[in-house]
Amino acid sequence: APDPRQTPQTAAPGADVSAGPAAAVCVACRAGRVDSDGYCENCGHAQPRERDHMEQESGPVAAISDRGLRHHRNEDAFGLGRTALPDGTAASVAIVCDGVSSATRPDEASLAASRTASEFLLAALPRGTHPQQAMHEAIVAAAQAVDALAGEPAGAREHSPHQNAPACTLVGAVVTGELLVVGWVGDSRAYWVPVDRAAPAARLTEDDSWAAQMVAAGLMSEAEAYADERAHAITGWLGADAYELEPHTASFKPDRPGVVVVCTDGLWNYAESAEEMAQVLPLDAGTRPLHSARVLVGHALDGGGHDNVTVALVPFPLPSQGAGSA
Repeated sequence: APDPRQTPQTAAPGADVSAGPAAAVCVACRAGRVDSDGYCENCGHAQPRERDHMEQESGPVAAISDRGLRHHRNEDAFGLGRTALPDGTAASVAIVCDGVSSATRPDEASLAASRTASEFLLAALPRGTHPQQAMHEAIVAAAQAVDALAGEPAGAREHSPHQNAPACTLVGAVVTGELLVVGWVGDSRAYWVPVDRAAPAARLTEDDSWAAQMVAAGLMSEAEAYADERAHAITGWLGADAYELEPHTASFKPDRPGVVVVCTDGLWNYAESAEEMAQVLPLDAGTRPLHSARVLVGHALDGGGHDNVTVALVPFPLPSQGAGSA
């Protein structure tokens, strides 16, 4: 069963994300006019949108977001950037957000959250804010940006908690010289895949989902929980109807080179375990992140592409040269 708060895909910061038609005449039937919503008045075909497929590189970091094969629009979004800490150490940032399809304007929610969080981090890190604290504050800022889309104060969640306000998940990573920080709300994930595939890969995040709660409570095995139709119902998200915002953050000091995979469930549904993700990720992902992101998106599309697919790749450690601003 589809996730009641299923994720869509989004565009890169700074991109033109207008949903307007690419042309006044339908690209499918070549005869019908395209209405303001981007559909052909003759054959009903949805016209290509700017956010259907987005790619971006920022130094050693790369991300791709694709509409997938089953959804009529991409409701995922990502934000990338690189900067430097006060001591000159390079820092890279990747944020991935998945719009909640059952909410209103999920594509706007994911775009607002990804832009706000990535811009916050790129401003806070050079000021000397600790990366883990910066990640926490960035998630709070992203939540406030999504709350604002509902057109009501944040306190509205107390008075009308079930309003169908814009909502999304968020997962992000910050990589500095020695530190890897992840932060998340929802069921978008971050994985660690070492360059030396003889060493174990690991999932760095824990889903805010029904299945994860069942497993944590000892009520079901992981196999049983994820086989249930309620498995992907999320229990945490950004939005004015979220009951309580609980940003999760964690920091790691990897002892070997590797790559951080930051993604929506449109990818990890086709490579759920860390071992499966390591098998799909190309061996040269640390040096060819954009190519490797294309491989991962292709894997999800080959598997059925049932959801929007978004992934960002961040190598660890970062290349020492060219820290500069994004």
